[in-house]
Amino acid sequence: MGARLLLASAAPALAVIAGVLMIAGQPELSANAASAAARPAVPAGMASKPRIAPAAPIARAQPAKPADTAFTVKRILPIDGPIRYGEWHWDETGVPAGPIVITVDLDARVLSVFRGGYEIGATAVLLGTEDTPTPLGVFPITEKDKDHVSNIYTGAPMPYMQRLTNDGITLHGSEVAKGYASHGCVGMPDDFAAKLFAATRLGDKVYITRGKQAGIGSNLVES
Repeated sequence: MGARLLLASAAPALAVIAGVLMIAGQPELSANAASAAARPAVPAGMASKPRIAPAAPIARAQPAKPADTAFTVKRILPIDGPIRYGEWHWDETGVPAGPIVITVDLDARVLSVFRGGYEIGATAVLLGTEDTPTPLGVFPITEKDKDHVSNIYTGAPMPYMQRLTNDGITLHGSEVAKGYASHGCVGMPDDFAAKLFAATRLGDKVYITRGKQAGIGSNLVES
């Protein structure tokens, strides 16, 4: 009876040893089991889901900006042949309101006035000499004086003066005849100068170029 008790008491120990041997024979299962035990459980209904990046905003096409045609030449005065000294033309019949642009071509010796792209005036002009040339460039009108008298050239009258530079270059009325010249100013017949004076305002631009001719469709303010 003592042997039977010893065998019976040894049975549980043998079962434990057998279990250990079975686990040791499956190392992969043991590792997975340990890993699962160490990982916290995810509560039901809370399983992680893949994150989806927010969609990039769709760029909306901007409406095309309407072209500004205020400075596109729409009309040239119908003048036959070259403009002679002392000759001038002015016609604003039916021309709508718009910005004023003045052009001076040193080669043609002609000043033109455009309103909203329509040429309303043109005249032959006096220009400077090689010693005192009329400058090239773009000049805003900075001062206007109907009865101006020069404080540089011995009190010479300069009616309908419109200043372009601080060193004395202006638009003004003058006797325009062959053989005459200025000290760099742009001189024009008095009657034309009066009309130009009435049409402009401070800040209007004067484009003085050499050999640049404007035709229908040209942009007056492009360099």
